[in-house]
Amino acid sequence: MPRHADHRPPTALCIAVDDLTGPDIAALLSEHVEEMRANSPANSMHALDLAALRDAAITFWSVWDGPTLLGCGALKELGPAHGEIKSMRTASGNAGRGIATALLAHIIEVARARGYRRLSLETGASDFYEPAVRLYRRHGFAICPPFGDYTDDPHSVFMTISLENVSG
Repeated sequence: MPRHADHRPPTALCIAVDDLTGPDIAALLSEHVEEMRANSPANSMHALDLAALRDAAITFWSVWDGPTLLGCGALKELGPAHGEIKSMRTASGNAGRGIATALLAHIIEVARARGYRRLSLETGASDFYEPAVRLYRRHGFAICPPFGDYTDDPHSVFMTISLENVSG
């Protein structure tokens, strides 16, 4: 079978809890926060920086292909039965490889194992965020009212999924 210059063979992704001390993850999260700032009004930008992601209520994962960082995501405990997805990001040049899908599936499974009955998230409402909204919809998330400390905001989309309805 012919190979094309832009074809990448499938690889086994490594999803690991990350201590947020490496320079690669710091650079990816800095890029993430800057991009969110560029695409959301300041009072509607909810991306967390490194210090905020080190909160004890947050578990943070990075996704690797060997030594190459491909993405990241986090799960914040809002209560004993409710978690929030934070900081989902695929590294530049890696869109379309299934990285976000694999990480989202991992986070959902961890949330279920923790006994969460609901998993929610906030993302932006502009066209820039539409790929994220489509990803979450494909995995069963639906639009919902603000949750946790969030308030109504025309620049935010709130989504949730009942984990009681997700097979594992």
